[in-house]
Amino acid sequence: MQLSIVIPCMNEEESIPLLIDRLKGVVEPWKENAEIILVDDGSTDGTWEAIQVAHRKVPQVHGIRLSANRGHQIALTAGLEVAIGERIFMLDADLQDPPEILPEMMLMMDAGYDVVYGRRAVRRGETVFKRTTAFLFYRILNSLSDVAIPNDTGDFRLVSRRALNAVLEMPEQSRFIRGMFAWVGFRQIGLEYVREARTAGVTKYPFRAMLRFATDALTGFSIRPLRFATRLSFLSLFVTLLMAIYVVGSLILFNTAPGWASMVLAVSFFSGIQLLTLGILGEYIGRLYVETKRRPLYFLSEEVGNCENTEIKKESIMKKEVT
Repeated sequence: MQLSIVIPCMNEEESIPLLIDRLKGVVEPWKENAEIILVDDGSTDGTWEAIQVAHRKVPQVHGIRLSANRGHQIALTAGLEVAIGERIFMLDADLQDPPEILPEMMLMMDAGYDVVYGRRAVRRGETVFKRTTAFLFYRILNSLSDVAIPNDTGDFRLVSRRALNAVLEMPEQSRFIRGMFAWVGFRQIGLEYVREARTAGVTKYPFRAMLRFATDALTGFSIRPLRFATRLSFLSLFVTLLMAIYVVGSLILFNTAPGWASMVLAVSFFSGIQLLTLGILGEYIGRLYVETKRRPLYFLSEEVGNCENTEIKKESIMKKEVT
């Protein structure tokens, strides 16, 4: 059985040697049938050189380099598209997710599951703000999403070939891969683990990137924000009616003139609702705009290492370069 391990890397020069050392022991049972795919997502440090060194030390390492930084989800997609394994193991280079639980995931897949995802029981080395926002993100997403996405999960998972092929059939540009695997279905199960602190380097997900990621997740798997905007419009009409009754009643009963405060309050209230509604519509329209351009997700600039099914990989790379 062929095993593929796919790891996106962005400025992970320090982490790669530690990552490879830990993976060598993990893949030992599948040594002759394993490939480790490291995807350099347009790094600006010595990540690509570290990948080349890793290949010279461990022949199973296969490196591909994107022509520019495209983001974590696109880099992960690039690795998944060139993976040839019957089972595909996905993790990040920062080693917060322990590769050592792969054998346990394999046993669960032997029992008939197509997706075994890691569920974070404990998150070490993270700020209270990061833990709180992550907790709220999944609960809010699931309350609005049309697809049940497991709470407290990431892209750390083992998937079968048929589950991966189903996800690769989905052509969207703004990708939320853990949501895509939830959407395709098949038999799925979670495995709890302790998420460790980073061993080296710094996080590549600042608040701005997390906010963009959350927006992609929500707009990609739910139209409820659009329905929310519609309900807001009805709410504004209802409030307008109440205010009109109040104003007319005040004029008739108390002979009072309308004040500046109430006018400014009304204008601010309705302006805020209009801007919020326009913002929600803008997110979906922008997503449609990006999708209709049909640009390639990425281009490959370099490759290092060879695997058993090299021709499939070369065909995929050539297709990306000539599109």
